Amino acid sequence: MKGVPLTVLLVEDNRDHAELIIRNMEEFQVANRIIHVEDGQAALDYLQGRGTYADRKKFPMPHLILLDLRLPKVDGLEVLREVKGDEALRSLPVVILTTSDAERDMTMAYECHANSYVTKPVNFGDFSRLLKDLGFYWLAWNRHPW
Repeated sequence: MKGVPLTVLLVEDNRDHAELIIRNMEEFQVANRIIHVEDGQAALDYLQGRGTYADRKKFPMPHLILLDLRLPKVDGLEVLREVKGDEALRSLPVVILTTSDAERDMTMAYECHANSYVTKPVNFGDFSRLLKDLGFYWLAWNRHPW
């Protein structure tokens, strides 16, 4: 992974949550670049390199996807199904990062081949620590063939 700029695709419609995630990941320097999109359709367009996201130099393929479940246009589970059903994308790690701790949501996410399911803590300090650990695990400690 040395020399490879690490890119995270953050799919989050709540701007406050997105800002907190971005700020924490930048502070702990776990990613070189965080691309934020606010809905599931934009996420799929980004991953497929369509429309606005066609330039791969400007919009590189991410090394990690942080995906909320409750999204406008296309919900998070459908995004997950599309990613894991596409041979070119299925090896991308997808971490569900959501406020839902419903067993049904968790079960559906894992049935759709999510790599991890994390519930956002309500406490700011806990959320910050979670993001630091999450970023380091998926982008530094976990082994990938990049």
